[in-house]
Amino acid sequence: MNNADPHFSEMLTEQGVRPPYSSYETWFSEQDSSRLAKKARDAEAFFRRTGITFNVYGQADAQERLIPFDLVPRILSGSEWLKLSKGIEQRVRAVNAFLHDIYNRQEILRAGIVPIDLIANNEAFLPQMIDFSPPGNVFTHIVGTDIVRTGEDEFFVLEDNARTPSGVSYMLENRETMLQMFPELFSKIKVQPVSDYPKNLRRSLAASAPQSCSGHPCVAVLTPGIHNSAYFEHSFLADQMGVELVEGHDLRVVDGHIAMRTTRGYKVIDVLYRRVDDDYLDPLSFNPTSMLGVAGIMDVYRAGNVTIANAPGTGVADDKAVYSYIPDIIEFYTGERAILKNVETHRCAEPDALKYVLDNLADLVVKEVHGSGGYGMLVGPAANKRELAAFAAKLKARPANYIAQPTLSLSTVPIFTKKGLSPRHVDLRPFAMVSPGGIEITPGGLTRVALKAGSLVVNSSQGGGTKDTWVLED
Repeated sequence: MNNADPHFSEMLTEQGVRPPYSSYETWFSEQDSSRLAKKARDAEAFFRRTGITFNVYGQADAQERLIPFDLVPRILSGSEWLKLSKGIEQRVRAVNAFLHDIYNRQEILRAGIVPIDLIANNEAFLPQMIDFSPPGNVFTHIVGTDIVRTGEDEFFVLEDNARTPSGVSYMLENRETMLQMFPELFSKIKVQPVSDYPKNLRRSLAASAPQSCSGHPCVAVLTPGIHNSAYFEHSFLADQMGVELVEGHDLRVVDGHIAMRTTRGYKVIDVLYRRVDDDYLDPLSFNPTSMLGVAGIMDVYRAGNVTIANAPGTGVADDKAVYSYIPDIIEFYTGERAILKNVETHRCAEPDALKYVLDNLADLVVKEVHGSGGYGMLVGPAANKRELAAFAAKLKARPANYIAQPTLSLSTVPIFTKKGLSPRHVDLRPFAMVSPGGIEITPGGLTRVALKAGSLVVNSSQGGGTKDTWVLED
């Protein structure tokens, strides 16, 4: 893989300011730094007042934290976004086709494109979904695709989030914050809006209602509760969509449907946007100790009387070993070459790959195949000898649990610091909504930024922050 310049700057090059940033840079150069510093403090106060927080698991001080917000936007031109959105749509379409196939005819397995063992032995593959097609054949109603950039025209998909992708509330609140702080900027620079996301999401979910639904579909958001790290987002989206936020104890099976308790009795739900993991969704089908889901919901689902978004079993498409086959999956189902490239991936389950990874551990990023949030990973160049040795032992003990990738030279975008603008590495998570009628991708997405100089880890759980993402109307 031909990486571009070690630190491609999305704002500044040797030739000067890149075109997408030219109007912003002109505005920024005219600003008083003390005013901007006050705006940064105002933004933090707004986030704290609004309650935009998240929880960090597995740490002694696992209290709610504020996600740092940086007031310098990440800006993409309309033409850059066009390429990205076409690539995301192609990918999402192929992932949906793949999920439908592996739970039904399994043609891709019979064709030998994806190894049978990779699916059959996959903890995210749900036998309960075999021979089942959800309404409209939509498995992934909401997809968050993580994208990194290494050069002017070099974009790579880092991973697919097809289970319960989070972060869209931060995308919306980041924009709202920028609009409040710098209204004059948006009159000077034409930025595509993101505020329609909740309305579009509700419409997309309603369009995915089961055939048994008569009249206007009832949509609800299922949350594990206030102690979940993304609870703010669950309540935020329910409120913005104008639908009920429910927990498992609010729901029951009534006459073969899922119904929620109301002051007027039980009301049937047609579409349940669930933010509860598969294992906790139905104690009769999965984890019998779960108190978070609804007993019997899988029977109602398979009978065609409720839509669960995203569908149970979609996690197999999030598997980082399956990810390595996505270019082949795209070609198999669409007949096209992948528009967006994958990052070169070594599957540690394969003996030759494992040997290579162990020999080059200090230069690689190693991830758990089912990992998320930056947990359980090794960034080789940032690890010491003791950490490398400990991780090598993990790899040897459970090689199939890991994949490894080269350390990419992620692009940088400036952040605002006390000393002025300073470059930091970023990634991007655009959000796609899928319904039987098509795929809609919100222009922009969530830009996550590594706030430590030189760091490549952008996850909020690992100390990263967020930025507003602008897609220009050009």
